[in-house]
Amino acid sequence: MGRRKIIDDADFPEAIAAGWNRRRFLTATTAAAALAFSVGTPQRSEAKIVEDPLPYPYTMGVASGDPLPDAVVIWTRLAPKPLEPYGGMPQASWRVEWEVAADPEFSRQVLRGRTLAHPEYYHSVHVDVRGLRPGREYFYRFKAGGQVSQTGRTKTAPAADANPDRLKFAVASCQSFPDGYYTALRHIADEDLDAVLFLGDYIYESGINSEGGLHEVPEPLPPEFAADAITLERYRLQYSLYKSEPDLIAAHQSAPWIATWDDHEVTSNYVSLDSDSWNQPIDFAVQRANAYRAYWEHLPLRLPEPDGPDLKLYRRFRYGKLAQLDVIDTRQYRDDQAPGSGDSAIRRDPSRTVLGDQQEQWLINGLTNSPARWKIVPQQIPFAQLDSAGGTGLSLNMDAWDGYVPARQRILDAVRESGTENFVVLTGDAHTNYAMELLADFDNLESKPVGVELVGTSICSDRDGADTTPALQTRLVENPHLKFANQQRGYLLCTVTPEALSTDFKIVPYVTRRDAPISVRQRIVVESGRPELILDSA
Repeated sequence: MGRRKIIDDADFPEAIAAGWNRRRFLTATTAAAALAFSVGTPQRSEAKIVEDPLPYPYTMGVASGDPLPDAVVIWTRLAPKPLEPYGGMPQASWRVEWEVAADPEFSRQVLRGRTLAHPEYYHSVHVDVRGLRPGREYFYRFKAGGQVSQTGRTKTAPAADANPDRLKFAVASCQSFPDGYYTALRHIADEDLDAVLFLGDYIYESGINSEGGLHEVPEPLPPEFAADAITLERYRLQYSLYKSEPDLIAAHQSAPWIATWDDHEVTSNYVSLDSDSWNQPIDFAVQRANAYRAYWEHLPLRLPEPDGPDLKLYRRFRYGKLAQLDVIDTRQYRDDQAPGSGDSAIRRDPSRTVLGDQQEQWLINGLTNSPARWKIVPQQIPFAQLDSAGGTGLSLNMDAWDGYVPARQRILDAVRESGTENFVVLTGDAHTNYAMELLADFDNLESKPVGVELVGTSICSDRDGADTTPALQTRLVENPHLKFANQQRGYLLCTVTPEALSTDFKIVPYVTRRDAPISVRQRIVVESGRPELILDSA
């Protein structure tokens, strides 16, 4: 493997200067804003750096994410007592060593270095490990306070000009802790994956009773959990509970994650800061800054950290010439939801946006100019039209793309007019498995499809669910482009080759008890060059 490299990145990340709009800043209450917006790391001379012994601090495991051909982010957080303030850590910066190797025994070490776990970042550590080789499996670990972490497995993306014969990833979303167990994540950990795509609702902001809801906890939760998350400390506490769950730890440890958020990382169905519709206990800009900071602290995301209530999360990942993943953010920049559930002039207003102008153009340019065979868009909310009303009326979800018809149509038109093939949307949010064809014009249900959408169910949100319901049967009748629907819990397992994208809808029979088995409920195949769904036997 050649001579190993030693990197000292204790100064990294540097403080980022605030670039704040004056109007937005002045809306924030002064005391709350001071905490929410002070995200920069202190200068090294100001920080007390400690290397003292610690009780075992890796109670939330290790994680990796955002794989590039030559780099991957590795993450951990020091928290000997995760449900105590600051995880039971003193108010000091801790020296952390990290290692990356080509084997799980670390006999073929590739890179190692040192960094600092700062109290300002809740003693979380993000290391952007550079200088790796494309398309390779690596193993990593941390050392701090005399303790060695679990060993994580990760994998870099192939080189840009590579022609990989396969890409295999899981798609997951929506893990409400009090609704049940994370058994599906344990099964994800057992898959041999290139990546895990997590498409939102990593936490839910709602309060939790002392028993943990339906998710048994070893001892009663502190009383702070009864309140909804609004403050920075309360969001941090919610992540501390969720990330202490062994099945989530195992899934992070098994493969690199590519994550994006939806709404519950902040609050249900929120929209952009320009909206006047919010009536929150504190200024919403402060609440969003608190939520974004806690999210960044607990996910293996590449720098930079949030700038107050702003964090650019849309980004692109290329897997050689086989696949391009355009991860988008349908929450941060959107206009208000249209009222009601039927057709209206508001939902057809061409000025309204889901992505914001800049992100929308970035997505369209990426889709229509990509050299990759498969153009995959991991995102949060159902993209295809989905009518839930029987008969002649319409009943649509205005929080989904159905509430923003021209915004959706601009993307569909760009795909159709450019002749872009193999357009695939991957979606979370719905707590339901759906397989849908993306019609060129949903006002004409006989128009030809230009792509497909695969919607994954939740990990445990909405509890056990059911194989089918009367509502699902109605949707299958009213939406001819909907080819499969199921409301149990689980994840998608996608295998991409030059010839086809094959997806197993994997389900567990229950989440309100531990140790559920996994099975394939349906296999869906999309052949290259044919934007239609083929239901295959599993």
